Amino acid sequence: MSTSSTLPLALGLIIFSFLITSVLVVPFIDLLYRLKLTRRKQASKNGKTSLFDRLHDGKAGTPVGGGILIIAVVTALFAAIFPIITYMGVYIQSSFGLRDELFVVFFTFLSFGLLGLTDDIVKMFGKPRKGRLGMWFGITRKQKFIAQWILAIFVGYFLYNKLGIHILHIPLFNKTLDLGFWYVPFAATLIVTFTNAYNITDGLDGLASGLLMIFLIAFGTLAAASLDVPLSLFITIWLGSLMAFLYFNVWPARIFLGDAGALSFGATIAVIGLVTGSVFALLIIGAIFLIEIVSSAVQILGWKFLNKPIFPLAPIHHTFLAQGWEEPKIVMRAWLAGIMLAIFGLWLATI
Repeated sequence: MSTSSTLPLALGLIIFSFLITSVLVVPFIDLLYRLKLTRRKQASKNGKTSLFDRLHDGKAGTPVGGGILIIAVVTALFAAIFPIITYMGVYIQSSFGLRDELFVVFFTFLSFGLLGLTDDIVKMFGKPRKGRLGMWFGITRKQKFIAQWILAIFVGYFLYNKLGIHILHIPLFNKTLDLGFWYVPFAATLIVTFTNAYNITDGLDGLASGLLMIFLIAFGTLAAASLDVPLSLFITIWLGSLMAFLYFNVWPARIFLGDAGALSFGATIAVIGLVTGSVFALLIIGAIFLIEIVSSAVQILGWKFLNKPIFPLAPIHHTFLAQGWEEPKIVMRAWLAGIMLAIFGLWLATI
């Protein structure tokens, strides 16, 4: 099935998903208010208010849980539409076994979402604990990190054992590395990295969601070019739903993704990169996510070894905010950088 023949279907699904999510998002925001699933004001420690709290306490009270809506809409629409498309005679071509490919994508999408939802619920209704810089909300970093690794190792093994993926293509040099069983820890590391990188990036209104929109457009193009129909349809449905959410997530945001969306989306984009065999394109197109997590890691190392911060505030988008940049300006410039990285990543994937 050619790219040109799937284009009308893909565009139609983007529109349909956008409309469905648009209809649901306002009632969903009202529901989150009723359930009191809103961002809590960060508690200070020793009577001092941190710079982070001063910059973000104005966001307290905003509903958290947009990721739940997107995950539910994408899963339900795909489950409903995919059999109809097949019944209508659309030839479903996939890069791997259809069931195995759909399983690994949706397992990642849903399992990491459930992990994030658990953290969201504990944040909203659990008791805060004392942390190094202030009061800590949600499940502990250690618990969340271990759970991420368990899920990521399972996904990596499934990619290796069921989909038979074990090679890594290096563009420019036109080299291919056979990682063998080492592909499993490699894939798991990539998944955990992007899971946390996306979560860290989701700190300004519209930042992570807008960058994800750019990412999905780029990888939707790659999936269509490889004639992977199931993955293309998944990405287009996800893209339409995300665009409707983004309308309410840009500054000043009326709703946030929450960890349910952030963990799910970060892990899933890594799996998309692995399934399409475009790992280096993933690293380029998702470079801003990686810059964000690297800046946080550098900040942590500064505190640990130098006993002082490297940046005024981490991750890097908070440094810009602390230096007086307006929040929408930071986000818009990040989107522009994301667009150029996406173009470069697509070029890299096609040579």
